[in-house]
Amino acid sequence: MQALHWLGRNAEGRAHTMRSATAFMMLAFARPTMVGAIWPSSRHLAHAMARGAEGARRIVELGAGTGAITEALCERHPEVPTTVVELQPELAERLRERFPGMTVLQAPAHEVLEVWPEGDEPVALVSSLPFRSLPPRWRDGTSRAIERFLRAQPDRRLIQYTYQPRAPFDLQLGDGLVWRKRTVVWRNAPPAWVWELGAP
Repeated sequence: MQALHWLGRNAEGRAHTMRSATAFMMLAFARPTMVGAIWPSSRHLAHAMARGAEGARRIVELGAGTGAITEALCERHPEVPTTVVELQPELAERLRERFPGMTVLQAPAHEVLEVWPEGDEPVALVSSLPFRSLPPRWRDGTSRAIERFLRAQPDRRLIQYTYQPRAPFDLQLGDGLVWRKRTVVWRNAPPAWVWELGAP
């Protein structure tokens, strides 16, 4: 009976993964500059991103997509309050259904960060936003909002991945933050570089 129960849950999980991947690919082909990939993050990349949030008292995930990284955050940081931000309505609704205990905001990332309440707790931003493919107006506005958010408290940091060995975006507001390369995840399509942005 236990084996049958496991097989049932495993089949349900695979079906959910395929539905999510199909929705993601359809959106990627329809709006490529806003998605930046044609396949969701692998579990290896998701776990690498979740490790980057270690020590945070609160997590804000930006551009959650189908929830591959959201799931890894739930597994590794079950006690840490997490806010999930996703711009695309169809993906945000799927995230609400999949993670009913989480706060899911369907809004642009910069708007969420600009109204975030003040506080001194360590916050980790975990981002899948495709900065190098975003239209300049979205890229510059969002990256400035992130810089301002991180500069407000020294314990805040951004965990971000890219598909090339260069920093995710150019800093615009002067000194005070620095990019660090954390790791390379080869078991992803395509391979991904994981970065951290924070105080020197």
